[in-house]
Amino acid sequence: MIKPKKSLGQNFLVNEKIYQFIVGETAPQKDEIIIEVGPGEGILTEYLAKSGAQIIAIEKDSRLVPILKEKFKEQKNVIIVEKDILKFSPQNYKLETGNYKLVGNIPYYLTSHLLRIVLEDWPKPKLILFMVQKEVAQRMVAKVPDMNLLALSVQFFAEVKIIKNVSKGNFRPAPKVDSALVKIIPKDHFDHDKLFQKNFFKLAQAAFQNKRKQILNSLVHNLKLDKVFTTQKLTEAKINPSRRPESLNLEEWEKLTKLLFQEQSSG
Repeated sequence: MIKPKKSLGQNFLVNEKIYQFIVGETAPQKDEIIIEVGPGEGILTEYLAKSGAQIIAIEKDSRLVPILKEKFKEQKNVIIVEKDILKFSPQNYKLETGNYKLVGNIPYYLTSHLLRIVLEDWPKPKLILFMVQKEVAQRMVAKVPDMNLLALSVQFFAEVKIIKNVSKGNFRPAPKVDSALVKIIPKDHFDHDKLFQKNFFKLAQAAFQNKRKQILNSLVHNLKLDKVFTTQKLTEAKINPSRRPESLNLEEWEKLTKLLFQEQSSG
């Protein structure tokens, strides 16, 4: 039995019923591609592989890779890749928009970075199913008046919901906090170009840098904008300049992005 590595944030899920629940929610189909992040000891991999789907399991821990390769050597529909998921190249594995699903038990330090890469840079997956820290899951699904940068980053690209809370006793070793399973479904109609995306996140990051401050002051200070101009654009967007960033909904952020950067977008 491999001892989980603290440096990699490893906590292996040991409850079979939860594995079965994950497979049910993933609903793998024959000939579909499933990318599994951090297969660990390969228990979920085994369940997923029974469907006949093509499983590409990405494992960073070099101690686990030979064990996984040995375990699945007879199964032609399972590929074990030794790689840091943040350095994974989707184009090398024929991933295209809508032709694959992404599942995994994601350590805390990796969650927001991995989601940003997948949602911004990878071909759009059909479904993302991640086990994350419960607190992180709650931040992801937050709505006004508790919006935050992570919620905005995920909800900009996708619909997200918590589908199961999983207590810490279901893992080995037991982590200090509970987890939750989140289902993320990328939006079908996403018509924002790369420049708009860049401006949207530039704006959101500047605002949330001082989230307790009024949005006007944060934008003027962090984006070095003229106060009169910024007040005018906030007013055009029907946003009171004294509001705080966590009180703005997604539509308001999108409207404000268009107004603040419209010359750049149309140029």
